[in-house]
Amino acid sequence: MNSAPSTAFSPLRRRIAMALPLLGCAPWVSATPGAQSPQRVSRPLMGTQVDIVVDGLDAPLGRHAIDQAYAEMARLEALLSRYRADSAVSRISRAAGIQPVEVPPEVMRLLQAAQQMHGFSGGAFDITVGSLKGWRFEAGHQAAPSASEIARQLRRVDARRLVLDERAGTAYLAEQGMALDLGGIAKLPILEAGMQVLRNHGVGHALINGGGDVLVMGQLQGRPWRVGLRDPRAPERLLGVLPVQGRAVVASSGDYERFFMAAGQRRHHILDPRTGYPTGGVHGVSLLARDVAEVNGLGAAMMVRGAKAGQALVARRPGVQALVVSQDGGAWYSAGMAASMERVAA
Repeated sequence: MNSAPSTAFSPLRRRIAMALPLLGCAPWVSATPGAQSPQRVSRPLMGTQVDIVVDGLDAPLGRHAIDQAYAEMARLEALLSRYRADSAVSRISRAAGIQPVEVPPEVMRLLQAAQQMHGFSGGAFDITVGSLKGWRFEAGHQAAPSASEIARQLRRVDARRLVLDERAGTAYLAEQGMALDLGGIAKLPILEAGMQVLRNHGVGHALINGGGDVLVMGQLQGRPWRVGLRDPRAPERLLGVLPVQGRAVVASSGDYERFFMAAGQRRHHILDPRTGYPTGGVHGVSLLARDVAEVNGLGAAMMVRGAKAGQALVARRPGVQALVVSQDGGAWYSAGMAASMERVAA
């Protein structure tokens, strides 16, 4: 439940666009003729490319704000990445079945949010899928575990056995061999922290894109930001464009970016905590909301639950709009998503 490939900039007709091969979203950024150009910076972070666009601020001030935003996001990544041996997440996993681990407040808040999503989704979202250690989706190191290995490790997947003591500030996995994977819930809060830094430095209009998740505030030169929704059935094509402004988040989950083929089957990075195997039934989910907390972890939970049950989850969150594309080729739009999205001709 982690990242997407790096992004690239390319010209598109008369506009400057971010041409992004992402899970589901791509911001279209164009400058009004004669206006001060927005500042754009792209840097690798969280195993993907994170793009920041700032509008309406002098270049030195904008660049300083952007640098500080990247610094804060990098700090949080160092706490939350399971690929870093010194991260808080790795320390919790190493101490599984041995002792509780003291964690910073930022980590505690995220673990609590993960537990809340676990309950909300009926167990479909579970950060202890990190216990399924045989799966590898990194380029050049892709691998699928054997059925017996999955069965053995699946016994350790149970978020209810993650014990959080808010008063002591500790987290504890109850059995040795258990491990955490925050890939499905860490990225959006990290991007949100970057956006908050921009706000604190006087930025009123900005976009942050990280591997298919897009946060915006304000506008782009007096107009809405435009975020394209990729078609999971044909990722080179857009299903539509969302004009968004003010404060908004567009988040996507899908089975078609980090995957490999094994025995004729697509093996992708979103694992079902009930089976130990990649999810089936849904190609991709795109979500629109005002706040990160409304959608964080929800897309992965919907991939696990399937199209119909996923729609039911969205219905329980009135502030969330959704697009769900099933593996049978069907697409479902919530009423708000259908009203907001501008369709793109085939």
